Amino acid sequence: MPTVPGRFLRTAAVLLPAGAAAAHIGPAATWLPGPRPLLFPGFAGTGGRRHIALTFDDGPDPVSTPDFLDALDELGARATFFVVGERAVRHPAVVRETVRRGHELGVHGWRHDRPWRPVFARDAEEVARTVRAVHDLTGHRPRWYRPPYGILTTSRWRAARRAGLRTVLWSAWGRDWTADATPESVRARVAADLRGGGTVLLHDSDRYSAPGCWHAALGALPAVVRDCREAGLSVGPLSEHAPAPARGPAPGGVLAE
Repeated sequence: MPTVPGRFLRTAAVLLPAGAAAAHIGPAATWLPGPRPLLFPGFAGTGGRRHIALTFDDGPDPVSTPDFLDALDELGARATFFVVGERAVRHPAVVRETVRRGHELGVHGWRHDRPWRPVFARDAEEVARTVRAVHDLTGHRPRWYRPPYGILTTSRWRAARRAGLRTVLWSAWGRDWTADATPESVRARVAADLRGGGTVLLHDSDRYSAPGCWHAALGALPAVVRDCREAGLSVGPLSEHAPAPARGPAPGGVLAE
């Protein structure tokens, strides 16, 4: 069990709003992988102790996503893909193929933007719009929501709740969006935070990150899955993970687990 570092107290402090704007942006601290699993296990995607939820963000991408689907087929693994709505409607064939191969879809927003000026009506419409797009394309209604950049504001949490989605972030990531990411660095970064019941975040597209960085995630994927299995952990989508329900931001922007 990781110890709580001194910087945790500084991190936790930003959950307490200093004004109206902070009531929206304060919950963004939930993206930090250190304190999140300790304070907010529901948001961190904490599930069954012998299972790892494998998740991908930022697709669909007609260039890179098919390679991830092929790799997962070879590994005999399924995953949850959090899709950006405006990209899903541009690349419907990739969306349908993802589902056809046995994976599930989550909502990653209509656009991949930072919520510097959150407006609930807009957030609610964009989340609902993405839900409709996924359902129209696949016949399946998504169950999960992950905000772009992992920045969870009160407004976006409420929007997800209104749409009937459960918000799930992650407990381990590969930092695979950077220009200097390599398969080795991605694997090592995931392994550093890998625990039974965890949720792993990787990216199947470089649309919002360093060009070509998806190759690092793809190259690391077999080793990441192998590390999980050698540790006696099964790998699969969130629907097999049963993460604990998460209560959301309390009034004033303070997150309550």
